[in-house]
Parts: sequence; structure tokens; C-alpha cells
Amino acid sequence: MSILEDKRCSNLIGGYKTIYDPRPALRALALQYGNKSIWDELWNELHHQGDVGDASYAAVVEIAHISEGHAPAYWGAYGLAATIEEARLVDGRNPPIPDWIEPHYKIAWQTLFQLALRDLAVSADDETINCALAVVALHRGRFNLGRMAMCTEDERAEMLRDYFGR
Repeated sequence: MSILEDKRCSNLIGGYKTIYDPRPALRALALQYGNKSIWDELWNELHHQGDVGDASYAAVVEIAHISEGHAPAYWGAYGLAATIEEARLVDGRNPPIPDWIEPHYKIAWQTLFQLALRDLAVSADDETINCALAVVALHRGRFNLGRMAMCTEDERAEMLRDYFGR
């Protein structure tokens, strides 16, 4: 059964720690994958100042599924998934993945990993490269590398200057 068909989605909690049902936005995304306003809604509702919820985890499952039909995948699919995963791993305030979502979430991350590897071979834009690298690193358990990949080139250069003193 698809996450979109599960009635439990109507009571999920989003990034603002309030109920957010991601299904309408995800259904719209399936029809209009490149629509910036849909992506903006998902970014706004699923992640807020480091907070994520079970709606965030459910949405990653569907975002991975929807992204399979697009080559290359939209950079925001990688960016949002990596941001949600980073928040899940770093912040103890965020809930664990619910048991009924967890097996789907693991499969979604395997899918995102495969899509990221595919897209890294052909993509040239900074957003796709950075976010796809973050997905690869996070999937491989390289948490700090994943976090650094999500930074801009200027931010990474500044960190390296601060560390190496040049």
C-alpha cells in the first residue's frame, strides 16, 4: 500500500509540530514535478528550524517514488530528503520514524541513493550536485560529509580557510 493511501497520513505532524497531511501536495507534485510552489510548500511544512515530524518521513517515501520517473531528479528532492534526514539524526527533539513508515523510508533512501548516483554522472548545476552528494554521504553513514555537501561552495571554502588558516 502506498503511503498516500494510508489514512494515518491525515494525523501526521510536520515541521511546525502541528498536524500536516502531506498527501495533497504530494499528489500535486506527482502531476507537476517541477512546480516551485509545491516544492516550497513541502519545504515549509516538513522542516522548520531543525524540526521535522512523521509527515516529513512519510513525504520522503513519496518524494523518492515520484522522483524515480524523472531524470535527472529535481535537486529539491535530494535537498529536502537530506535536510529531513540530517534533522532526524542530529536533533533529539525530533521523533523517531514510526514503525509503519520505517521499512518504506529505508527503501526510499536506497532509491534516492541510486538516483543520486545516476544524476551525479550527468548533472552540472550546483544545487543538484551538492544535494545529491549529501544523499550519497548520508546513505553511506558519512554524516558530517553529508552536512558539508549541503553547504554552498563559499561556505565550504570559509570552513576550510578557518581550519587550515589559509
